[in-house]
Amino acid sequence: MSSLELYPQDEKLPRGEHVAFNLYMITALLLFVLMMLLGLTMRMTQAEWTPVQAAMFYKIMTMHGAGMVGTMSLASTAVMWFFLRKYVSLHLWAFLGNYVLFMLGALCIIGAVFVGNFASAWTFLYPLPVHSMGLWSNGAAAVFMLGYLLIGVGMLIFYLDAAAAIIRRYGNLARGLGLQWLFGGTIDPTHPKAVVAGTMVIIANSLGILAGAVVLVMCLINAWDPDVALNALVVKNLIYWFGHMVINATIYMGVIAVYELLPRYTGKPYGISRPFLWSWAVSTVFVIIVFPHHLLMDYAEPRWMLVMGQIISYAAGFPVFLVTAYGVLTNIYRSGLRWQMPSMLAVLALFGWAAGIVPAIIDGTISVNRVMHNTQWVPGHFHFYLLLGVLPMVLTLLYHVVGGRRRAPVNGGVDRAGLFLYVTGGISFCMVFLYAGHMSVARRFAAHLPEWLPYDRAGSVAAMVLILGMLLFATRIIVGLLKAPVDADPAHPAG
Repeated sequence: MSSLELYPQDEKLPRGEHVAFNLYMITALLLFVLMMLLGLTMRMTQAEWTPVQAAMFYKIMTMHGAGMVGTMSLASTAVMWFFLRKYVSLHLWAFLGNYVLFMLGALCIIGAVFVGNFASAWTFLYPLPVHSMGLWSNGAAAVFMLGYLLIGVGMLIFYLDAAAAIIRRYGNLARGLGLQWLFGGTIDPTHPKAVVAGTMVIIANSLGILAGAVVLVMCLINAWDPDVALNALVVKNLIYWFGHMVINATIYMGVIAVYELLPRYTGKPYGISRPFLWSWAVSTVFVIIVFPHHLLMDYAEPRWMLVMGQIISYAAGFPVFLVTAYGVLTNIYRSGLRWQMPSMLAVLALFGWAAGIVPAIIDGTISVNRVMHNTQWVPGHFHFYLLLGVLPMVLTLLYHVVGGRRRAPVNGGVDRAGLFLYVTGGISFCMVFLYAGHMSVARRFAAHLPEWLPYDRAGSVAAMVLILGMLLFATRIIVGLLKAPVDADPAHPAG
């Protein structure tokens, strides 16, 4: 069986799906640029290059954190939908419903932050939302949390629709995940990787979203009546379970683009295997129980949970990544890979994922965490795998799609210049964060000590280069998405 038979060219999207996909991706690209500009503002404030006051800094920090996580979720959800719809019957109303609820939630968050002055960071840790020292009202805190709730409900609607579609097609979620082949039997070579990864995300992230819904309702009750006391440790556990699951799901949804598209550019089949199925099955469990590594500094946390957080931190990042790295490298090896924008971005995504895991595992060690967790080491780690891992996965799909539209060349000098700027700026930006963390530069501080300013200024310059590359990407892709779609030649992937 040829690679073209295994990986047929995507059909032209029906009009409704075409409009929905464009809505998701154009919104996400614009929000990515906006959130990056907010991040640059924070770095320049710490560098003493902008006159932003501390109160505004923390509002920007709150908006940047909540907005970037939400935007990554929006874009990677569209990646999962784009491929999953080829194998199971999804309802367009669920996909659009998620978008509408996301936009309503985003408006609530923007209003709470920039009108209501809410500035307790994305974590809304109890009891800070209702103890603002007069900087914001309980109403502003409630609107912020309502925004999260709306976004979570939208995601859950999409996941439930996808789960129902997988069950209709394969009988149950276990068979969608491929558990029937873990211990034997002949694996169906056509079983889609998109279904395996999508099933894992549905199981794990639905639990995280439900945990988030529980804690948001608890905190909304507390905002309505502050005399209703909550258990702070329970609230923090639920918040970090929710937050960890949402952001981790983005990379598991995004990697579907690499699985589906890389074989188009190598010309080689990318088959499914028992180790692949085992890695996704194990990661389904690990990603659900690894969240205590965010709580290693909480002395009141049950000791067994902290031990579990450390051990699973070492193990959780490897199964899916290793099997993906092995699969990608063997697929590329002696393939005559066409180095076009989608394939280059796919390889960049694999590098960003790998490099981003390393500082995370280091920080997941209790003895290191006690020293490093409240330093810029942590934003260095998550910016690495988001900017150089997840976002390139999304861009891989977008450049592939745009390459099939008329009058939209996506492999020229401008695109390669954008990639150079993005990679150079992105790696430099993240490495400055990591080195500053190594030097114990604190995170979440609006004002920095004089000896910290060189790191802030270097990070600001790197961010400018990164954003310039992202602006080139966004402009080229948005123009391409708005052009009329055409059928591409399956034998010659666009680009």
